Amino acid sequence: MNGTPFAEDPFARTPSAYTDYRVGEPVVDTKAPEGPIEERWARRRFEARLVNPANRRAHTVIVVGTGLAGGAAGATLAEQGYRVLQFCYQDSPRRAHSIAAQGGINAAKNYRNDGDSVRRLFYDTVKGGDFRARESNVHRLAEVSVEIIDQCVAQGVPFAREYGGLLDTRSFGGVQVSRTFYARGQTGQQLLLGAYQALSRGIAAGSVEMHPRTEMLDLVVVEGRARGIVARDLVTGRIDTYLADAVVLATGGYGNVFHLSTNAKNSNATAIWRAHRRGALFANPCFTQIHPTCVPRSGDHQSKLTLMSESLRNDGRIWVPRERGDTRAPADIPEDERDYYLERMYPSFGNLVPRDIASRAAKNVCDEGRGVGPGGQGVYLDFADALARLGRETVEARYGNLFEMYQRITDEDPYRVPMRIYPAIHYTMGGLWVDYDLATTVPGLFAIGEANFSDHGANRLGASALMQGLADGYFVLPATLADFLARHPHDEVPRDHPAVTDAVSEVTDRLYLLLSNNGDRSPESFHRELGQLLWDACGMSRSETGLRKALERIPELRAEFWRRVRVPGSGKSLNQSLEKANRVADYLELAELMCLDALHRAESCGGHFREESQTPEGEAARRDEEFTYAAAWEFTGPGNAPVLHREALEFSHVHPTQRSYA
Repeated sequence: MNGTPFAEDPFARTPSAYTDYRVGEPVVDTKAPEGPIEERWARRRFEARLVNPANRRAHTVIVVGTGLAGGAAGATLAEQGYRVLQFCYQDSPRRAHSIAAQGGINAAKNYRNDGDSVRRLFYDTVKGGDFRARESNVHRLAEVSVEIIDQCVAQGVPFAREYGGLLDTRSFGGVQVSRTFYARGQTGQQLLLGAYQALSRGIAAGSVEMHPRTEMLDLVVVEGRARGIVARDLVTGRIDTYLADAVVLATGGYGNVFHLSTNAKNSNATAIWRAHRRGALFANPCFTQIHPTCVPRSGDHQSKLTLMSESLRNDGRIWVPRERGDTRAPADIPEDERDYYLERMYPSFGNLVPRDIASRAAKNVCDEGRGVGPGGQGVYLDFADALARLGRETVEARYGNLFEMYQRITDEDPYRVPMRIYPAIHYTMGGLWVDYDLATTVPGLFAIGEANFSDHGANRLGASALMQGLADGYFVLPATLADFLARHPHDEVPRDHPAVTDAVSEVTDRLYLLLSNNGDRSPESFHRELGQLLWDACGMSRSETGLRKALERIPELRAEFWRRVRVPGSGKSLNQSLEKANRVADYLELAELMCLDALHRAESCGGHFREESQTPEGEAARRDEEFTYAAAWEFTGPGNAPVLHREALEFSHVHPTQRSYA
């Protein structure tokens, strides 16, 4: 960007479909250590330069986001002595979307003595990601997992315990051990409250300056280095710049680009997309996760979907009628006329296969005409056997709040009738490209948690998001950020620096354009149309034909948005329509890159299922000889085709094979 007013931005105003792209130089992770994989994280920490405790208070770090990754990072950096400027658009840090996580958090503690280990967690995660993640990063995640539980217990997180007082665990999809620690169906909430109380200590001590109800709208890059952000106070409309020595994005994923997802309605992609436009590579944007256990949509009026925890698959059995068009009530369908299709197809893992496999299987049986509920878009998750085996009291202790939530949404009692579930957008494995230090390609800009791409490949295993967020925030970033600050002395950036004033001008011009457009369609209507288009073309199943059609339509829809969008009110006060329109404008750009990435990756892997690349059994067929790489995309200016930079992935410890859960 060169300071040109956004109103003249051809990428915003005119169709600019690109079904072609340029290939640039490979991108290389230069921070990953050599040597035995078990020693790499220890070696990196030892080789990292340190900041003297007395000098830390001279450094200011911006952290955007207060979920598990952001809250943990802000609390830890403040405890170390840095001055932290922390931002969230919610009215309180504890309302970050991490609070909605239900099922649990993985850690290789092996409390059950069932064969778990750091090595096995590493193996399961690489395999579960369909061999599209970095081995070094995943092994570090598995190592750090055991420390996370100790940290959280010390904070007072009320994990479930066995009769003898030890921490209890349960199983999640894609594994054959019980390594998931949980707090009933509220694990995310309890973990976030632990991080929030640690962050609150920093706020009270004055080492964290908290800015709630404030949304980042752009990144300030000075002489090639991230030095701050432009943000808007959502209550007063005031636009300010905040300057620092480094910027950390912990803003979550971009699943809401699909309109209907399990994400909080205000979760958005603006922070990472603005960073991408400022020079940060965006990796694997087509790798999105569809969660198999969500409450089915009930009509076109819906604005979001609700997750039912994967933990329910420990005791619930998934089935559909054997015959097409069977509309009988579930209690009227005899056992021998039911198809427990996951148990039949994948006997070794049963109902606990990975999410991508369970989601595609549900779609397939519904496409065959055997789905249940309105429109046949659902399958049963039945607890009759668990209730008979364990009793209602035990089932209620494990899942009571989830059952209550389901009943409130559907007015159906899951203790009496099976739940109805169907896959929905839940998580994004893609994100800003980062190296082993969690640093993006813009010096001084770091991305942690779901905002980066690094740990999950093409499919995330259940209960691993909380693990990654806390690993990045509590343990990884504090070590690697210190190394950056120690190696890169800085001068203070004046507020009238041209890069700062240009960034502010571009933000204000963009908001003015939205407010003055005076069109005839709401931002919500464009978001809904884009979401349906993206779900059809780049959702559970993708094809070359569908993706090319989407790449033709999205630029047309984007041009129509800038002609016809109407945003009432002003920018000088609370204006949720303006917030929505600004986010949808970014979605209309991001969606195009997602479809291009999906089109170029002519293989199936994990959550990315290309119809042209499948086995005779209908499973994902990878093409390792062509696509064993992370696709990192460079923004080259408005209206220009992006540049693809490939990061080759090497597998020395977990060798790629055709995934089998049979």
